[in-house]
Amino acid sequence: MKSKIIIVLMVLAFISCKNEKQAEPMGESKQEQATVNKGGGQASVEDDGVSAPNALQVAKSIEDFSTLVVAIETAGVQDAVVNAGPLTIFAPLNSAFDKLPEGTVETLLKPESKSTLAFILVNHVAPANYPIKQLKKEAKKGRKLYMASGKYLLVENKEDGIYVGGTKILKSVDVSNGWIHVIDDVLVPAED
Repeated sequence: MKSKIIIVLMVLAFISCKNEKQAEPMGESKQEQATVNKGGGQASVEDDGVSAPNALQVAKSIEDFSTLVVAIETAGVQDAVVNAGPLTIFAPLNSAFDKLPEGTVETLLKPESKSTLAFILVNHVAPANYPIKQLKKEAKKGRKLYMASGKYLLVENKEDGIYVGGTKILKSVDVSNGWIHVIDDVLVPAED
């Protein structure tokens, strides 16, 4: 009889402990993880504004990148530009998209063009840290940059500045996950 009472007490204690654990509130990291899992990848994590902005946050804050931001969101490649990095993004201004043949942007923004648009956009992302100083070194060595698209872009140091893929870097911005280099051309990958 005594052993039956001990077993019953152990079972009750076990059930009681299990219920207490389930009633405990989730820790911050679990709550954050739940938020991410509901909304998607890294791009869906809401920042409290304390950390330095990443590439996508900076792009969203500058009107001259509004076409790029729409393209990134339409192609669903937000996670590629908020990745912890380091990464380097060659970010085309709105005027770069305006240079494309008439109707190109509208066509690329259609759902059936999503994979083509994503490929073009990741051709603007180098999965490495390339501040201007490093780009100058790469140009001096005659190297090409490996892009997230799997393609390579030539880096050149010309009299008037650094060029990547044939387009001049107009300005550089240090962001939490790497660098944004502002360009005025869309780097459309060449067909193989």
